[in-house]
Formats: sequence, C-alpha cells, structure tokens
Amino acid sequence: MIVRIMGEGQVKLDDAHFAELNKLDDELLAEMESGDEAGFQRTLGALLDAVRRLGSPLPDDALEPSELILPSPDASLEEVREMLSDDGLIPG
Repeated sequence: MIVRIMGEGQVKLDDAHFAELNKLDDELLAEMESGDEAGFQRTLGALLDAVRRLGSPLPDDALEPSELILPSPDASLEEVREMLSDDGLIPG
C-alpha cells in the first residue's frame, strides 16, 4: 500500500504492518474523543514514526496514487478530526 504523510512524501508499506498501525490509530481516536491534546500529539508522532520505520520511501519524483493519506506531524487535533473516517485514519 502507498501511504502519503502530508508535507513529507510517500512510503510503500506492506499490509502485514497494519495491525501495529491500527493499534496506534485506536489510541489516537481515544485521545481525540477525550480531548487529550498531549496524548494525541504523542500518538500521532508514534504513528508517523512507525510508518516511516516500517515502510520504504518512494523517490520524490514518483507519482504513485496514495491509498492512504496521513496528517503532517504538526497537525492539530481539529485538523485531524476533519480527516477522520468512522474507522479512524487507517481503515480496518
């Protein structure tokens, strides 16, 4: 799956890693629902770090369609809330 982190670029990520990412996504949703801004920022950073660590960056000139778009590391709780589906940032 091709994942875009807004403001950074694209990463190719194997589907096998989505269980780990969904756990972080669930934590992020809980922190958003409770209004825990500090926890939200910490978990968003951990989620993006996991995508970077587990994925392989695509070249900057690659024009692959992104199947998943994640917010930038400095996104606010409100900005991410607008991006969410019922499933969170990561489907499944």
